[in-house]
Amino acid sequence: MQTLNLEIVTPSGMIYDGPAVTVTLPGEEGEFGVLPEHSSLTTLLKAGVVDIEKEDKSIESIVVNWGVVQVDEHKVVVLVDGAVAIRGESESEIANALDEAKSLLNDIQDSNVAIAAVSAKIESAAHKLV
Repeated sequence: MQTLNLEIVTPSGMIYDGPAVTVTLPGEEGEFGVLPEHSSLTTLLKAGVVDIEKEDKSIESIVVNWGVVQVDEHKVVVLVDGAVAIRGESESEIANALDEAKSLLNDIQDSNVAIAAVSAKIESAAHKLV
C-alpha cells in the first residue's frame, strides 16, 4: 500500500509525524483530499479537521485553527497556529481533547458556522473512537 509522509507542526512543536494513506484537509475553498503522488501545491487552511487515514484503515482526526499546507508527491507538511489531536485511551482523555479543540476554535471567532461544523465533526469522530 502506497503512503505519503504527513507532518503537522505548530509553534509548540510536532503534533503528528508519520505515514498516511490519505489526508483530508480544511482548505480555504473547502475540504480536499491528498493521496500519494498528489500534484505539488501550497494553500491556506481554515479552521477545521484534518482526517488522516492510516495504513491499518483507522482514521485519526486533528482539529486545526488556521495555517498553510505544502503538498508534494511524497510529503504533506501542515503548518498551523494551533492544533489538538482527538485521541486517547479512555473516554475522559477524549473528552479532554474535545474540550481543548473547542477552546482552540472559540479563540479564533471568525465564523460561528465554521465552528459549529467543526464541533459537530469532532463530536462524531470522538464517538467513533469510543
